[in-house]
Amino acid sequence: MPASSASSPRRSGPSAGFWSSWVTPELMAGQALGLAEPRVAGDRLYWLESRPREKGRVVLVSLDEDGTIRDETPPPFDLGTHVHEYGGAPYAVAPDGRIVTSDRRDSIVRLRDATGTWREIAGDSESGARYADFAFDPAGAGLLAVREAEAEGLAEPRASIVWLGPDGRQVELMAGADFYAAPRVSPDGSWLAWIEWAHPDMPWDATRLCLAPLERSGGEVTLGPVRVLAGADGTCSVIEPVWTPEGNLLANSDARDGWAPVRFAPARNWAMDWLPDPGGETGFPHWVFGQRTLTPLPGGALLALVVRDGIARVRLLRDGTWEDCALSAPFWSPEPFGDGFAWLDTPPDAPAAIVTGRPGETIRSPRLAHRLAFALPDNVAAADISSPAPLRFPTSDGAEAHALFYPPANARHSLAPGEKPPLLVMAHGGPTGRAGTAFAFKVQWWTSRGFAVLDVNYRGSTGFGRAYRTALEGRWGVLDVTDCIDAVRHVLARDLADPARCFMRGSSAGGLTVLEALATCDLFTAGTSLYGVTDLRALAQETHKFESRYLDRLIGPWPAAEALYVERSPLFHPERIHVPVLFLHGGQDRVVPLAQAERMAASLRENGTRAELHVYPEEGHGFRQRETLMDSFARELTFYRSLFPSARR
Repeated sequence: MPASSASSPRRSGPSAGFWSSWVTPELMAGQALGLAEPRVAGDRLYWLESRPREKGRVVLVSLDEDGTIRDETPPPFDLGTHVHEYGGAPYAVAPDGRIVTSDRRDSIVRLRDATGTWREIAGDSESGARYADFAFDPAGAGLLAVREAEAEGLAEPRASIVWLGPDGRQVELMAGADFYAAPRVSPDGSWLAWIEWAHPDMPWDATRLCLAPLERSGGEVTLGPVRVLAGADGTCSVIEPVWTPEGNLLANSDARDGWAPVRFAPARNWAMDWLPDPGGETGFPHWVFGQRTLTPLPGGALLALVVRDGIARVRLLRDGTWEDCALSAPFWSPEPFGDGFAWLDTPPDAPAAIVTGRPGETIRSPRLAHRLAFALPDNVAAADISSPAPLRFPTSDGAEAHALFYPPANARHSLAPGEKPPLLVMAHGGPTGRAGTAFAFKVQWWTSRGFAVLDVNYRGSTGFGRAYRTALEGRWGVLDVTDCIDAVRHVLARDLADPARCFMRGSSAGGLTVLEALATCDLFTAGTSLYGVTDLRALAQETHKFESRYLDRLIGPWPAAEALYVERSPLFHPERIHVPVLFLHGGQDRVVPLAQAERMAASLRENGTRAELHVYPEEGHGFRQRETLMDSFARELTFYRSLFPSARR
């Protein structure tokens, strides 16, 4: 934990919160690329690149072993998928260079064959069918995908695993579960593995790992008898199945608390074996498709992204022993590429980058960092970037919770003697999510202006084991709120922030946490809800299929537990909030509809509380467009500054 800088010599200039910053709105929103989902196929590395200057258009980009970069998808292709709403894995590449993509605008699936010709093979905006999590069939010309489609007589979209032919023919291989993910074909093409789950479970609550023979005869593709390898009793989450080069199947199971790797070998009739304890969790909650924390290597070795106390590192399992592997800060587990590895690097003190290298190399050289999310301005020094310090703090009910603390950081400004910085508390979304350590403008925007930032991993967060994650069950809107409050009290007790300038922000589920915290205590000067939940009853009734039963565990079964939904909904007790609130919301949000923010803001105003609502008409759940990003951060900063005591300016 960093020591307070209250004793630092004062430089001339404004007080904390008004420092001039190198993080300009134009830099933050106009130049930063979104880099995601790196995958190796054949002799090339592929990744997705979101470009704010093209209104957030997502492009598939590739790199060969000689360092040549090229766009693989032309305009107006815009990759993405709305399966489960949060999407993920909208592309796949075969070793021979064939590419399949899904377009987020109209859900059309396009296939590029070995000659480079694109054709539409599935999906359109009228049918309501959408596809994700593609996998090429190594024993044929087709591919596997998860399909979600509107069906007559059904209140929710129907999920299935389908085989898609290059001519557009579709064969439904598996249906009947509420959700499917991760269809993975064995290297020899003879087996298909996948995960499935059913309401009211979320994929981090309970899933089934299934296996079936993939049979081909006379041009037809079918599945043989299905076998449930793990999760049949509904008591654990099994995720991320992946095949080894030798034909064994690996996955992550949390049957022993945190997610850890397990193996299923055909030589043992697919019985489950636990691999040695990796020293942390090797899995993420399945919010999106395509996540990867396990990378099987030739010869039986395994590379894994291991999270301990919320901090991720790479470890290598070889000859039954885990060892740390110095590969900087991968977002997902690296993959072999050339004579080393390739990954998306996300350190706390530098922009995200697509990199290649070997353990121990300085990967930020131009030779190894092939694509940066953005380039730091020439005048930015190490002292301009705030790095997180992990923080454990006691909770008011006698437990322990976690947070990341970022002190103010600016090479040209410092705190005056006795001055304490304003504090911005962040509540992550989900709530089954995690505040990570990767460099983020949403943190540096504030710390470079003199704010301290407290990013809370309240109980319910991932990266701390299943027991910590499930502690929020039945207590969302309670434990997350009290943990955030206790974290603030802990920081204030250490004189690390100004108690008269404490603000809180949260997005989606974090917005609910913000509003409930403002209603629960008098620590905060104001708060900001970004596309946040205000009415849990409406959320249970109106939200999309993936989350339609999410609240059954977090609060209670709907509608039997309606009284609890009302009690924990800020909309039904606006009179408890007496400090200003800023609402920022997208007009196209299907996860948390705009009406929730509109009703909450109106209710606060009726009770005499200052409430500002700004709507971005073209945005959905989460902000993507350059103009939105620029405006939203500037608007939030102005909002907080308007509440500073005049003597602090």
